Amino acid sequence: MPKVAPTNTHEAKLRKAGHRLIAGVDEAGKGSWAGPLVTAAVILDETDVPVELFDSKMLNPKQRERAFVGITKKALSWAVHVVPVKEIDKHGVHKANLAALKRAVEKLHVSPDAVLVDAFKIDLGTTPVVNIIDGDALERSISAASIIAKVVRDQIMSSELNRLYPAFYFHVHKGYGTPLHQKLLTMHGPTPEHRLSFQPVKDALAKKSRPKKHAKTKVRTKSKKKSIKKKAPRTKPRKVKRITRKRK
Repeated sequence: MPKVAPTNTHEAKLRKAGHRLIAGVDEAGKGSWAGPLVTAAVILDETDVPVELFDSKMLNPKQRERAFVGITKKALSWAVHVVPVKEIDKHGVHKANLAALKRAVEKLHVSPDAVLVDAFKIDLGTTPVVNIIDGDALERSISAASIIAKVVRDQIMSSELNRLYPAFYFHVHKGYGTPLHQKLLTMHGPTPEHRLSFQPVKDALAKKSRPKKHAKTKVRTKSKKKSIKKKAPRTKPRKVKRITRKRK
């Protein structure tokens, strides 16, 4: 368990300004080579905050799952949005991520008075938005959103996609660019769940579609040497033909 827990510094400032319902928003899978991008939004109950609220990357899978249960039980509202691979390739991962963060907030059944987002600035009209660098490690509401997004995405990769493509071991690397994933990608080529707009996947696709060069086998043929028969030296002198002329 991490030693330093996130605080509610920015959340407290927003509450002093009169904002009561504050949502934390974060994503999971932005840098992955395969699988969907998942965003989550969470409005915590300030009177009943769940324990184990840390940056999802600092927790092991069991801790994340335990925290997930606590958040979903105690939060005033939570929502997720899943972005398929085709949409990521079509719009680019950055634009797809910004749209997905916004969609997660819009899916909340309770409208927030203000929103805290990890790193990215999103436009929510008149709703105040505060973007915080490393927000998932600093603000508890963003930490809660990071845990929700991470657990949901890991379940998709470990169950659904791992069942469809068992040769890729998605339950192990979750689609990220690990040495194992790189090796399997080179070996098998991309699946329909790989992001073709990502350079490592492009390279693997190019290698897979490239025709294999067959090595030419050189056939050695014995060259027939013309045998030159040497003429034996003459031992006898040549016979000189005498030409006799007839007398007239």
